[in-house]
Amino acid sequence: MNRRILAAMRYTRRNPALAVGIGLLLAILLFWGIGSIFVPFSRTSALSVPASRAPSWEFPLGTDRQGRDLLAVMIAGTSLTLRIGLIAGFIGIFIGTILGFVSAYYRGAVDTIIRGSVDVLLTVPSLLVMILVAVALKGGLTVEGMALVVSILAWVWPTRTIRAQVLTMRESGYIRVAQLSGMSSPEIIVKEMMPNLLPYLAASLVNAVAAAILASIGLEALGLGPMESPTLGMTIYWVLHYSALLHGMWWWWAPPIIIIVILFVGLFLLSTGLDELANPRVRRSV
Repeated sequence: MNRRILAAMRYTRRNPALAVGIGLLLAILLFWGIGSIFVPFSRTSALSVPASRAPSWEFPLGTDRQGRDLLAVMIAGTSLTLRIGLIAGFIGIFIGTILGFVSAYYRGAVDTIIRGSVDVLLTVPSLLVMILVAVALKGGLTVEGMALVVSILAWVWPTRTIRAQVLTMRESGYIRVAQLSGMSSPEIIVKEMMPNLLPYLAASLVNAVAAAILASIGLEALGLGPMESPTLGMTIYWVLHYSALLHGMWWWWAPPIIIIVILFVGLFLLSTGLDELANPRVRRSV
């Protein structure tokens, strides 16, 4: 185990994108974990603290016009936004993995139906679909409901890319040997193909989470998110609603933008590092 840990550490030094991405995401998680211990969640409620206060010792990130401590809002909002992205990302990759493997491995009529459905849905503007669904559910939308709205078409692109990967693997020699040895199709998929595709699936998951977070922030900034939840996107919505930019309340809009930038840079670098790990052509030796 120690050798594996040392080998992993040596590889991260050769793969700086992966190391920096992990570091930035760990910083985000530490900000949320430590902050949630010392800053009460009750300060995210309206009228819980004096309104429109600039940053001070008492309120390090100031307060907004609703009377909320923005440090508490950023801590809670980071967690809620990540929750939306993770739920939607996992749903998209889970469905996409199943459909991609079934379509590519079994081929035939099943492949035709799945491939045709994916090709059609890829032409549909996903943002428009999410807006229509969010408008219909706006009254009772929760954080989990927001994740489900974002995940409606999150499986389409993963299905296509995973199918392409499985089609290539299906023609490999070791798959032919497994078929001739009498292994069943589910066994071949689970024991032979899935382990070889795990790095690629991990990179796809990171991309799916980033896309889900971006979509949720966009919908929330339009006022189509969970109105009672202090997510990062809803914070931006209230910034626009109260014209914080025009009133010079920089402490209201700067923190969510900084956190979003750090989050997306971390996810991008993590995805880049995992993609290098999954691609034998560019993989660096440990």
